[in-house]
Amino acid sequence: MTARLKILAINGSERDGNTADVLRHAASIAEQRGVDFESVDLRTVWLERCGPCGDCNDRTIPCALADGVPGVVQKMIDADGIIFAAPVHGFGTASLMQTFIERAGVGYLRFDRPLSNKVAGIISVARRYSAGEVWAQLTVNALLNRMILVGSGFPATVHALHRGDALKDDEGLKNVQRMVDRMVDMIQLLDEHRRLTGRDDLLTSGDVNERVGLALNEMQVPA
Repeated sequence: MTARLKILAINGSERDGNTADVLRHAASIAEQRGVDFESVDLRTVWLERCGPCGDCNDRTIPCALADGVPGVVQKMIDADGIIFAAPVHGFGTASLMQTFIERAGVGYLRFDRPLSNKVAGIISVARRYSAGEVWAQLTVNALLNRMILVGSGFPATVHALHRGDALKDDEGLKNVQRMVDRMVDMIQLLDEHRRLTGRDDLLTSGDVNERVGLALNEMQVPA
């Protein structure tokens, strides 16, 4: 039996609030399309901050800090699509999401870019200001990881202040719906390509690590 396709959402909010409500809305859309949906709430994950070792740009193996990041990274690798969702805090990305993208990106994802060609979607939630800036930051993070970014026309930014307000932003939720539907379409197209061709190397760029000063043959990722 063929495994069901899956979208994994990374929720960078410290609360079970508006961002979680938006992701529950996204889950309902994906599930109507026959795609599994799981949210990882970073507030429930043990996240260490990047440490003082300072050797990130010289390491050729994953980070030595022990926390919950490797488990979340593996869930991302196992998924077909990934949504990054975060609220605006202090005119920027909520600290949980910032910590996660630093720890995951620098500590684990840069060595062989295992998220390459996975379908990505971005959601930001804001009272009013900086929704676009946070959306843009998460977007370039997805592009850095060589993901296939799917949009909704207008960015999937949702405006809310008090708990429950996100579900009143009809335009924002419509953009989320369009984004999830297009993610499912792209995931299905890629899955069909793999099944028909037996290939999983489409859209490769050759090199696996773009860091300056480290030769490709120095990349050593444990099996």
